[in-house]
Amino acid sequence: MPDSLPVAISQQMTLLSAIHSPADLKKLSLAELQKLADECRKEVIELVSLNGGHFASSLGVVELTVALHHVYSTPHDKIVWDVGHQAYVHKILTGRKEQMQTNRQFGGLAGFPKRTESAHDAFGTGHATTSISAAAGIAVASELAGGNEKVIAVIGDGSMTGGMAFEAMNHLGDLKSDVLVILNDNQMAISPSTGGLRHHLVNITLNKTYNRVRKLVWKSISLFNNDLGNKAKNAVRKLEEGVKAALTPGAFFEALGLRYFGPIDGHNMEQLVKALKEMQALPHPKLLHVITTKGKGFKPAEENQCKWHAHNGGFDKPNLIDK
Repeated sequence: MPDSLPVAISQQMTLLSAIHSPADLKKLSLAELQKLADECRKEVIELVSLNGGHFASSLGVVELTVALHHVYSTPHDKIVWDVGHQAYVHKILTGRKEQMQTNRQFGGLAGFPKRTESAHDAFGTGHATTSISAAAGIAVASELAGGNEKVIAVIGDGSMTGGMAFEAMNHLGDLKSDVLVILNDNQMAISPSTGGLRHHLVNITLNKTYNRVRKLVWKSISLFNNDLGNKAKNAVRKLEEGVKAALTPGAFFEALGLRYFGPIDGHNMEQLVKALKEMQALPHPKLLHVITTKGKGFKPAEENQCKWHAHNGGFDKPNLIDK
């Protein structure tokens, strides 16, 4: 790399310069987590302006990545990224901040998660619709070994349109393994539901009291004799599925055996942290639908997401960063 390259913006930052591993995020408040996300977004813009790389996808998952590493504990917990080129912030937060200027350079960091590069990269992935299958396999292996890892698959940016993703969800629903699938919906494929009622439903389904009562009702019904109990369970299940089908796009995922939650704002740190903490307490397959904006925080990328999907670098960031 040339000696004349500008100093990475991370060296000037207060919070980001103090982050050496995901463990450093545990003590941060919501306000600090958002500040860290803002700094990470500027860091990605700085780095891509110098070296080029995948751009808009990484900008779209900044808050999600920060929230994931605040709530979960990698490398013990496993995060599988699909597509892998949205993992730049993941790399920044997992001890590779100072090496990011070598991203996609000969002898430098890979542009995608790479197991030999870091213990925090649970699975080597590009853009192949493999995350849910990999997560299911990791979860089953953990169960057989008596482990207690949480396994998360982050899928989006077109990967959910691949047949392998649906085969994996169908298999996961049958396995009943503790896997969280996060659908990163940048609104280029799946249209989100809108309105105050949807927000109210999201708050209900993520509420601890709601899930405790739901579990208690289910156990109580199980005490009845088989015929009556089965009829009651079917009635409750159909009622819940009917409400979700009417108010959310989650009926399809529920049919595959994954409990559906969302959609939520993928740039709202408070919503993300709350939802992810609730997901930790649910020991079965579930899908969290997160709405994001591809290219978030960089106006040209927001306005022309295809053009700025990746960039060769050399753009004028001081004039283009959306403040």
